[in-house]
Amino acid sequence: MNAVTIRTISELRRAVGEARRGDRTIGCVPTMGALHAGHGSLMGRARAECDFVVVTLFVNPAQFNDVSDYERYPRTLDADLAFSDARGVDAVFAPSAEEMYPREQQAFVDVGEVAEFMEGRFRPGHFRGVATVVAKLLNIVAPDKAYFGEKDAQQIAVVRRVVTDLNLPVEIVEVATVREPDGLALSSRNARLSPEQRQMAVALFEALSVARRCVEAGERDTATIKRCAAEVFLRFPALRPEYFEIADPERFVPVNRVDGPVRLAGAAWVGQVRLIDNVLAIPGAR
Repeated sequence: MNAVTIRTISELRRAVGEARRGDRTIGCVPTMGALHAGHGSLMGRARAECDFVVVTLFVNPAQFNDVSDYERYPRTLDADLAFSDARGVDAVFAPSAEEMYPREQQAFVDVGEVAEFMEGRFRPGHFRGVATVVAKLLNIVAPDKAYFGEKDAQQIAVVRRVVTDLNLPVEIVEVATVREPDGLALSSRNARLSPEQRQMAVALFEALSVARRCVEAGERDTATIKRCAAEVFLRFPALRPEYFEIADPERFVPVNRVDGPVRLAGAAWVGQVRLIDNVLAIPGAR
């Protein structure tokens, strides 16, 4: 099977329209490229559940609050096309910024509370850009299902809010985070880590794991849980934590006490690379 590469919105809509004939299901995997095994798991799930799979490759300028971060973001189009083709997708939508934003964007999607904390606090405007481009992509592709990775759990919550509040007829499918053997979540940004930084990067997952064990063992006070996680970071002084929060798993609002399942989420800098990760913790799960 050869995945067709599509550059324009009109061409993609035509291809999807033809593919939908005969009541076939359409799956969409939105990405920013620099694909890895985590993206591969999304494609595999989409391929197993849908008749026609579209992967989007678009580094969205509207979701970067730091221009230099946007400019440094890896762009590996040829490798991404080969990666997608090898996983049996039907079409790859790789538009230019001019195709997606042909004029100055003045209509944006704001999602309120779910975007206020954690990533929303430290990346002003990020989720407005995410919500806007996802709404555009879902409108363009019009899939039955769209697939997102758990590593960006707050982003999934934002997308679910967009889909619910705007009555978009698409099912959002969450796929588990893919990790390296030592627990580091796969990320396109990992390629920018030096060997020494790569060894330090796992500290974020270790801190999340320690905090999860505290919750599972019955600890309810979030300040105590955070102190346990902070002890992990002390062993890695070159890693700079940005935030470590314990939040409601649907609203992504920080909580002061654990009274049910919570999402543990953190961000940390390793050199000039910013990493994020999260895990779900359920009291009494041990």
